[in-house]
Amino acid sequence: MFYQEVDEEITLKLLVLTDSQALFQLTDQSRESLREWLGWVDNTKTVDDSRSFIEHTLQVYDDKKGLHAGIMYQHELAGIIGFNSFDWTNKIGKIGYWLATDFQGKGIMSRAVRSLIDYAFSELSLNRVEIRAAYENKKSRAIPERLGFMEEGLIRQAEWLYDHYVDHVVYGMLASEWEAQ
Repeated sequence: MFYQEVDEEITLKLLVLTDSQALFQLTDQSRESLREWLGWVDNTKTVDDSRSFIEHTLQVYDDKKGLHAGIMYQHELAGIIGFNSFDWTNKIGKIGYWLATDFQGKGIMSRAVRSLIDYAFSELSLNRVEIRAAYENKKSRAIPERLGFMEEGLIRQAEWLYDHYVDHVVYGMLASEWEAQ
């Protein structure tokens, strides 16, 4: 089971079914802000929806196709981080993340992403980590920019969000670049 201590305040851990209620409450409390950038929010209507998500992520983890973890801040669930997918042939992991409204502005996500990148290169032997964020999503884009990722391009109309398309900015970090930092 994946478990990683980031620092004295933050740990990353695989979610288990008993986390369903906490995950749903966190999602529900931040529904409005999450909905701006995440297309799945309207489909999360009950605790059972959060339970189904956790079941799915555990299967994805078992199949080595991805890794989704809860971000625990001072022992409280604050958000989700993980590799939405792995490309093992090319040694690439694609990171995604979200943080509940009450936990933003504390540096939590930057520390969590940094730790996950360390894990990607040192434990998983990946060669490349990629982060994509909506062009207008300044908070999500600030994370890879702060961590020294290279902005590699723009994917036009990459995602349908409820009633419109959004463009994605692609950021990349290579293992050799991360080691050199």
